[in-house]
Amino acid sequence: MKIQTSGSSSAPAPAITGHTGLICLLGSPCAHSISPMMHNAAFRALGLDYRYLAFDVNEQALPDAVRGLKAMGVRGFNLTMPDKNKMVALCDELSPAARLIGAVNTVVHENGRLTGHNTDGAGYMQSVKEAGYDIIGKKMTLLGAGGAATAILVQAALDGVKEISVFLRKTSRFYQRAEKTAEALMEQTAAKIRLCDFSDQKLLKSELADSAILTNATSVGMAPNENACPIPEPSFLPDGLIVSDIIYNPSETALLKMAKSRNLPAFNGAYMLLYQGAEAFQLWTGKEMPVETIKAQFF
Repeated sequence: MKIQTSGSSSAPAPAITGHTGLICLLGSPCAHSISPMMHNAAFRALGLDYRYLAFDVNEQALPDAVRGLKAMGVRGFNLTMPDKNKMVALCDELSPAARLIGAVNTVVHENGRLTGHNTDGAGYMQSVKEAGYDIIGKKMTLLGAGGAATAILVQAALDGVKEISVFLRKTSRFYQRAEKTAEALMEQTAAKIRLCDFSDQKLLKSELADSAILTNATSVGMAPNENACPIPEPSFLPDGLIVSDIIYNPSETALLKMAKSRNLPAFNGAYMLLYQGAEAFQLWTGKEMPVETIKAQFF
């Protein structure tokens, strides 16, 4: 599936009034994001008096921006890179997932208090269901330990994925954080989590052999490096393995092409993007995003 950068809606946009609420995206860069189009289309479809705008705000400017948004009484906002980690300290409260992940991508403002959430992992788990698969009680092999990978790791464990093998470089700047996250999750959930060295190809093949799903949460294969693949060769992918990639540009990565060559079920990250947005939408408005309408316009 390809994400469209434009869409049309038969529902007219409500006029902006003195009552119109602001919801926004903070990050740098953020001009490429489809979140404004997606959320504004959802507001139009439901006749909600909100507008969603994107503002280029880096880590240094984030505290000032957050104070300003809070003073203005905005309903909430999203954060993208590089602001997700820094936002943690600027919140009054954190959801359990945001606390475990150590990153916030959605903030709800209510009664002068900012509550930080992380909807990335929930968006990924919903995208798995949307693709038609049930991985609860099964094993996942997860590639990466950055922000998106950590969100997926946390939510998968919270939702009941039985075993998760996380592959990352031992030299990674995220390694210590991954150790702490794994320890916390094993204390709070029934999940068995194993950190594995990405350079150990024999171990990678062995872990994939009894996994239900492979999740690539690295940037390997993202445009403009479309030919890169995190898996060395097709023989690493056993029969029946579900292959997922959180990348959506290109819509079919080298990894997904490899899975296709093995006739394996596979899907990209487009619906993770959709459903993390839908989770945020509900937190702000109390209403379900009309996802079928958004799919028809943009996905």
